[in-house]
Amino acid sequence: MSDVRVAITRLPHGADLPLPAYATADAAGLDLLAAIDAPVILQPLGRALVPSGISIALPAGYEAQVRPRSGLALKQGVTVLNAPGTIDADYRGEVGVILINLSDQPVTLQRGDRIAQLLLAKVERLAWDEVAELPATMRGSGGFGSTGIAAKR
Repeated sequence: MSDVRVAITRLPHGADLPLPAYATADAAGLDLLAAIDAPVILQPLGRALVPSGISIALPAGYEAQVRPRSGLALKQGVTVLNAPGTIDADYRGEVGVILINLSDQPVTLQRGDRIAQLLLAKVERLAWDEVAELPATMRGSGGFGSTGIAAKR
């Protein structure tokens, strides 16, 4: 693995929190923390935009993905609503995490709680090649679930 240098700024409301960090040597994502001044209560099916207290400047050709933390999802039913959330290389605002409580109990978030993971991903640009007809495949234009149906035949 190689390191990609990313500029980061701590915002005033996150100045006392640690920077996002990898929990283990082989972790794929860095933990994002809740930069909230007071506890946030997520009611069942409630959602909130939780600030992280940081802004980043990704290099061109990369995106950052905001993904759920598996422990938070399993133990408390809280996940990232738009998973994975995408942070584009030209975005300079605060990294925010849209959380939703899918459990049947309220969940309280505290300042500094680990709320999501941030992963770096290389991005390839798509260039359209408009054609009159697409090449044929065994699946064809079969929609959702069509490969499972075909496998049973």
